[in-house]
Amino acid sequence: MKTLSLRGIDEEMEKALKKEAQKEKTSVNTTILNLIRGSIGLRKRHTVYRDLDELAGTWNEKDEEAFKENTQFFDTINEEIWK
Repeated sequence: MKTLSLRGIDEEMEKALKKEAQKEKTSVNTTILNLIRGSIGLRKRHTVYRDLDELAGTWNEKDEEAFKENTQFFDTINEEIWK
């Protein structure tokens, strides 16, 4: 692999790159490589999901019952609103 030097990185860009690297939990170097790959169409599609999939299947019966108990009031219809 080749090593290239990148000049002209100002303070604003440096901060943005560091912030992006922290968000993606990668190094600044990896972040820059991923940005370059993506911008020239070489990036392998790696979708980062920011949803609740990691929680799927983690509740036990006690958690389920607590959830149902604490959300049952959502099933109540306020007749005043629907007049």
